[in-house]
Amino acid sequence: MVENARKDDLTKVIAELEKKCEELPDNVIAHHHLAVVYRMAGRTADALRELERCLAIDPHAFQAQVNIGAIHFDNGDFDKALEANERALIMFPDSAAAHANLGMIWWQKGDAERSIASYKEALRLDSKMVTAWAGLASAHIMAGNFTDALAAAREGVKLEPDFPMGQNNLAVALYHNNNLAEAKAAAGKAGELGYPVDPRFLEALDKEI
Repeated sequence: MVENARKDDLTKVIAELEKKCEELPDNVIAHHHLAVVYRMAGRTADALRELERCLAIDPHAFQAQVNIGAIHFDNGDFDKALEANERALIMFPDSAAAHANLGMIWWQKGDAERSIASYKEALRLDSKMVTAWAGLASAHIMAGNFTDALAAAREGVKLEPDFPMGQNNLAVALYHNNNLAEAKAAAGKAGELGYPVDPRFLEALDKEI
């Protein structure tokens, strides 16, 4: 019932925004809002079309470029996501979000060092970006920098204790630093917050403790 209500709401909002875009065909904000709602509704092809429309109207609409990258990332096309975020940074070099996105993309591509560098740049620009602290922890774990991973994970959790991924990444960092009891507690909290903690990780913790 709730899901159907949400779909009905999105359909109504989409119709309103489509009408607004017809009335204001050169309004970047209108097309961007429509793209965001299309994405929420799972209409990624339509979202991409509207984001490209934003760039046609204003070639410097960097947020549209960032969102294009996000859609490609969600679709698993990391090369296109990388290209989109790099273009966004040409437009706006101080975009913490774009740097953080690059950190996530490089992590997915298995390049820990580039991932670390990108996350650090994001955090230089926005030291309170909790997702970047969690991502930096993961990148350090990939690189085998377990002490640095723990420091990053703790910083993120300090900023936002109820961020599920942050608690999960803290648990993994604690595990690699042999703080097993704390790791289990953090993993438990991540689960309570709704994060799908890897059952194999929980099993490994139980065996160690």
